[in-house]
Amino acid sequence: MARRFGGRFSPQPPLDGSVPRPPARPAPGEIRHPLESRTRWVTIMAIPFLISAFWQDPAGLALHLVAFGAIASGMWMTREGLQAEAAYDARRIARRPAIPRKLFGGILTGLGLAIGSYVPGAEAGAGLIGIAGAMLHLLAFGSDPMRDKGMEGIDAVQQDRAQRIVAEGETHLQAMQQAILRTGDRRLEARVGLFAAAARDLFAHVEDNPDNIPAVRRYLSVYLQGAGDATAKFADLYAQTRDPRARQDYETLLNDLETEFAARRAKLLEGGRADLDIEISVLRERLAREGVRPPPAPAEPAELQRPMTLDDLVIPRQTDKPRR
Repeated sequence: MARRFGGRFSPQPPLDGSVPRPPARPAPGEIRHPLESRTRWVTIMAIPFLISAFWQDPAGLALHLVAFGAIASGMWMTREGLQAEAAYDARRIARRPAIPRKLFGGILTGLGLAIGSYVPGAEAGAGLIGIAGAMLHLLAFGSDPMRDKGMEGIDAVQQDRAQRIVAEGETHLQAMQQAILRTGDRRLEARVGLFAAAARDLFAHVEDNPDNIPAVRRYLSVYLQGAGDATAKFADLYAQTRDPRARQDYETLLNDLETEFAARRAKLLEGGRADLDIEISVLRERLAREGVRPPPAPAEPAELQRPMTLDDLVIPRQTDKPRR
């Protein structure tokens, strides 16, 4: 008998009927923009300004060094802007970057090209090259995000508070991942990585719903700080003794914390669903009081209301025709 294909990498649901989990939120240092490597190539192509500077007169030396420095600084600023844009795109609720880094990077790049191509008596040509370079920078890297995303109806103060708490939690997670490296055990490193993924799922929920901060503040501060301290002490002990009992106790601690984080996130999601059901019921009652009714569902034909049998497929139905 044929079986439907499905599995971990299949777009269909798993065969066991379980609901697949959403992809884990990446760490801040793991977010990369696809255009980030272009900045390195532009900086490499500006190296001739740096090399040729030592065969110029003092004024030419200064101009070429300034040109290379402006282009390199512009590419560094552009790379920072691309990283900020990648973090902006990875979140459902995000504020626009406070500093338009890609815009400043384009200005510095155009300025560097103008200075590098400057020739006495041909200032207009150098200016045109600088403007062309800035326009090409805009076409190659795009513009900075200029609008907030998903911030309608969200308290800005609460959102800032949520970002500070999440940043503090990320600090504890990074300290845990750095401390476990002292053990030299890949399995323990992977286990801490799984725990960090579960914690980042809760981080994402807090950023999307900053009103739930009081319910998870203890998990994002006290629990994570305690887990970081326990990881540091365990790493120092296990690196010297390789005690299996200490390892088992530490893995049990991570299992308990991960289960608690997942349960807290599920409880918050259920609370949000309950609030949504209440809002829907209130709106329906209000519409009913105002005399607004949903349109009735279309009635099914009579032949569709009764189940179809094999006789209906084999024996054609006899329709009653009026006699003449």
